[in-house]
Amino acid sequence: MGEVMTDNNGELSLNEAASRFLGSLPSEEAGISQQAIYQFVRWFGRERLMDSIAADEVAKYAQRMSPSVAEYQKKLKLAKAFLAYARKKGWIKKSLAVHIKIKKEKTRLKENAGQKAIAAVSLTRAGYDSMKKELSELKSQRPYIIEEIRRAAEDKDFRENAPLDAARERLGHLEGRIKELEEILKIATVIDEKTKVTRRVCTGNRVVLIDMSSGEELKFTIVSPREANATEGKVSDASPIGRTVVGRGIGDVIEIEVPAGRLCYRVERVERH
Repeated sequence: MGEVMTDNNGELSLNEAASRFLGSLPSEEAGISQQAIYQFVRWFGRERLMDSIAADEVAKYAQRMSPSVAEYQKKLKLAKAFLAYARKKGWIKKSLAVHIKIKKEKTRLKENAGQKAIAAVSLTRAGYDSMKKELSELKSQRPYIIEEIRRAAEDKDFRENAPLDAARERLGHLEGRIKELEEILKIATVIDEKTKVTRRVCTGNRVVLIDMSSGEELKFTIVSPREANATEGKVSDASPIGRTVVGRGIGDVIEIEVPAGRLCYRVERVERH
């Protein structure tokens, strides 16, 4: 085990520790990691001391997040990296990263035609077009992977034919994703985006919230779970904050429960994105 180093800075708040961790990353990596790290910080409380976090709290943070949430694995891996860095620097006395357990994501759709139909999916126009583009690109890759398999299969020693195994695995993933996209697009409903301004939040809206304690602005777009992408500011309407915001109007105050207490926001603007 590597030696634990300390900055001898005394006890740090989560907010300060997060800033130092992000500052240690390459600029590009820090940019895409920032939202996930500060989500972790807000959950426990910005001013809370790093060394006051308990192992069971860290475990609960990981358990509360569903594997179906977009960027699930990335968010938890970043949280683990942050806690490991804090331990290395001596900001926490115990190794907390080990208490974040990452479940395998299961996104496969039901394929039995005789069973219930898949629930309707609502997509923004941008999301629908993005999926159509991805489907087209994946289908164009098919002939090249099939050719790779053909060439690899010419090597008669199938026992240790790594290129053949790799190509077959790639084709399997490709066909699975093509099947999934085809099913989604077949049942998807495109959200009407003609109205540019609205007073009530619904899927497809861009929302601006104001933190009632700090005055900080929080901006994001409400989308379906299949379009959610934290790095692009797209929040699922099935997420805790999404469920809380949908149906609310301008001026409404909403509260989100986290271990550190309640985060209070005011709905400042609602508009079509």
